[in-house]
Amino acid sequence: MNIDRKLLAFAGATALCLAIAAPGLVAAGDEPNTIANTIVVKSFMFNPMTLTVKAGTRVSWTNKDDEPHTVASDEGVFRSAALDTDESFSFKFDKPGTYHYTCTIHPRMIGTITVE
Repeated sequence: MNIDRKLLAFAGATALCLAIAAPGLVAAGDEPNTIANTIVVKSFMFNPMTLTVKAGTRVSWTNKDDEPHTVASDEGVFRSAALDTDESFSFKFDKPGTYHYTCTIHPRMIGTITVE
């Protein structure tokens, strides 16, 4: 395959990905983009481990592991029940600050939300 075909294939794949993702995206002035505010729990890690959001933003965690996990702030501001595979927990961050959290079942799993 020559370089032009590779570029066309890449461009086509990129366009397809954008078309699939487009329904989850919103225009300026609409509700916040919830895809960008989702943390995936996978391979015993929070991904991303750090996230910065504006006050009033709802953040969701979705467990993609085969093991249960929790999401609990170190300060006791929020705490989920055990999340099984594909279950989610969300919390609306109304106050600016830095929120450190962990999985209480697997304490080496840590993350941070910074609210501006």
